[in-house]
Amino acid sequence: MLNPADLLLYLCTDRVLSLGRPITEAVEEAVAGGVTMVQLREKAASTGEFYRIALEVQAITRRFHVPLVINDRLDIALAVGAEGLHIGQSDLPLSAARRLGGTTLFIGVSVSTVKEALDAQAAGADYLGVGAVYPTGSKADAGEAIGLEGLAGIRAAVGIPVVAIGGVNGANAAAVMGTGVAGIAVISGILSRPDIRAAARNLRMILDEAAARG
Repeated sequence: MLNPADLLLYLCTDRVLSLGRPITEAVEEAVAGGVTMVQLREKAASTGEFYRIALEVQAITRRFHVPLVINDRLDIALAVGAEGLHIGQSDLPLSAARRLGGTTLFIGVSVSTVKEALDAQAAGADYLGVGAVYPTGSKADAGEAIGLEGLAGIRAAVGIPVVAIGGVNGANAAAVMGTGVAGIAVISGILSRPDIRAAARNLRMILDEAAARG
């Protein structure tokens, strides 16, 4: 079951953006710095490789009591016993993922419009990944930036937790949290920094302060 508090600082992995550092090292440093959830993204990996990497990363997330979410691959999520699955608009439909995954997994859906958000909520999504909020080079399929206004509009339209993604960093994280989202999802803002743990710690401090201000 999803704890919305775990969405506060949501790391999405990308081995290309990790500056050559092993995925396990990057994840461990990020979680030690304050990341509250980890989504494993392995678009180019074979099924066997993805499974192996997922088990290695899961050993870290379980040690730190942080939920592991698998991007796109329901089979991998079920095979390793991950806590969550995240799907996009062109991935396995949410209805099928829910039917196959049952109540074992919480499921998040990427959206960029109010209609997509309402459709995902109606279909049973547990949370939404909304963006790209700002222009970003981390995801080739991020689409046009929706800005804070677009983010706030989607947040106001739904009753499930929203995570902001796309160009969110230390300079704008407080403003993003001001829209009422549950948290931010970060890729390069943590993984491409020289000191991953320090980058995560800095973002976590900003988010905790923003949450304290309400």
